[in-house]
Amino acid sequence: MATPKSDGNSIVRPVGAEPTAGHLEILRVLGRSENANSMVDQILVAIGAAIVEARLRPGDDLNSVELARLFQSSRTPVREALLTLEREGLVEIAAHRRPRVRRLLLDEVREIYELRTTLYALVSRRIVENATESDIALLLGIVGLLEEAAEAGDVDRYFWLNVRFRNNEAVIAGNSTVRRVLDSVGVRTLQLRRMSLAQPGRLRASAGDHRRLLRAYEDREPDLAAALSQSIVRRGLKAIERSGWTGRPD
Repeated sequence: MATPKSDGNSIVRPVGAEPTAGHLEILRVLGRSENANSMVDQILVAIGAAIVEARLRPGDDLNSVELARLFQSSRTPVREALLTLEREGLVEIAAHRRPRVRRLLLDEVREIYELRTTLYALVSRRIVENATESDIALLLGIVGLLEEAAEAGDVDRYFWLNVRFRNNEAVIAGNSTVRRVLDSVGVRTLQLRRMSLAQPGRLRASAGDHRRLLRAYEDREPDLAAALSQSIVRRGLKAIERSGWTGRPD
C-alpha cells in the first residue's frame, strides 16, 4: 500500500495491532479511551505520532485524499481527525488550502515552557510530601531505563520514557487540577519535548538531571526538587532556542 507524503520525507504510519506507548499517550492527552479503535482515532493517533516524532514537520501539507486512501476510509473521518488536531494546536486549516502542520512561534513555545516550569515545581514539592517508598522505587526504575536509552542514543525511546516519568510524577503528586492543566497543553507539549531531546548531547544531560531529581526526592528535599524540576524544563527550552527554532517558514 502506498504511503502518503506531504513532502519528500514526512510519513504517516497506520497504527499497528499493538499500539505503542506514544500512541496510548496521544489518546490519553486527547481524552480518548486507550481502547479506542474507531477510524477517527486510528487516523488521529497516526498523524499525531508523526508530528510529535518529527516525521511530519511544521508547514508540511496533509493531503486528505491520500490519507483517506492510506487508511482505506472516506474523507469524513480524516476531516474529523484533522479538526481535532486543529483544536489541539497541531494542525492549521485555512479556507481553500490543504490542512498543514501548524508552526508554533517561539514566543508561544516560551509561554508553554513558562507554564510547565511553574507546574512541575509544584508537582515536585508534592512528591516530596506525598511519595511512598514504592512511588520512589517506581520512578527509580524509569530513571534506569532513561539512562539505558540515553547510552544507546535512542531519542524516541528516551522521549516516551521521559513522558512516562512525568506522567507518574503527576499521579504521585496527587493534584488532579495540576494534572488536568498539564494535559490541557496537549500534544503540542509532546512535540516540543521530543524536539528538545533530539538536540546533540541532550539525552545524557537529561538523564543526569533526572538522576539528581530522584536523589532530591529520596532525600525529601522539597526546595531542591522544585529547583531541579524547573531546571530540567528550562534546559529543554534552551535546547529549542539553540536549535534556531522560530516557528516561521524557512
